[in-house]
Amino acid sequence: MKKAFVVGHPIKHSRSPLIHGHWLKQYGIEGSYERIDVAPADFGEFLKTFPERGFVGGNVTIPHKEAACLGVDRRTKRAERLGAVNTLWREDGLIWGDNTDVLGFMAHLDRSLGQGWEEAVDTALIVGAGGAARAIVAGLQDRGIPRLLVINRTLPKAEELVRDLRDDGPSSLQALPWGDIDAALATAGLVVNTTSLGMAGQPPLDLDLGISPDGAVVADIVYVPLRTPLLAAAEARGLRTVDGLGMLLHQAVPGFARWFGVTPEVTPELRALIVADLEGRS
Repeated sequence: MKKAFVVGHPIKHSRSPLIHGHWLKQYGIEGSYERIDVAPADFGEFLKTFPERGFVGGNVTIPHKEAACLGVDRRTKRAERLGAVNTLWREDGLIWGDNTDVLGFMAHLDRSLGQGWEEAVDTALIVGAGGAARAIVAGLQDRGIPRLLVINRTLPKAEELVRDLRDDGPSSLQALPWGDIDAALATAGLVVNTTSLGMAGQPPLDLDLGISPDGAVVADIVYVPLRTPLLAAAEARGLRTVDGLGMLLHQAVPGFARWFGVTPEVTPELRALIVADLEGRS
């Protein structure tokens, strides 16, 4: 029986076992996927020894993604580019790492907005400059969005992201101070919240979407609650919205395919399962 895992600290909140457990059952695969709580001080040892514990691979979540990138034997170009690993596997005696957040976010945009949506977006505004922002910027660069604006309350962090990624695609990439948020909103055909603002227990991300262009898209990576205050405000304004759950679902696909040999589908049934769990816990 093939075994996989998700490792983090804390980890009890993770919905990944529900996702992968659903696919294991759906495809009739004899396997398992479990949560493992590992403190930062112990992660290096866990990374070296997970194959000895019978695991074929697994996912990495907060706070271990950067440590995983540094600790693996080999990493994909995508993981190298982002400086973070969220998917592990063993191949030819070596531990490999990848970052599937890029694929997850872009696949969810494609599913939600339809193929070719990027042709209508000249400027994208990314709010936040953490690890998720890096993955999203990379995905938008790969699609050739002409102008990418990264805004963060701490400007040096946005500037660091821009320095690290500016040469990775044809897009113009610019860091902005928070005071420029309204000017950026007025030009952005796509707005993405990559911060935790709007998450249950956190204050909302308060943006003046009244100045956004008609037809703009507002996306949020927060999925608890599924309809964040930002998305509710965008809907009230008549803008298209993309919730945060799809990124979680789609980023799981490559890992499952690698560990269990079947490329799974993100179906309405899977989404309904996770939504029911979110609503049951909220």
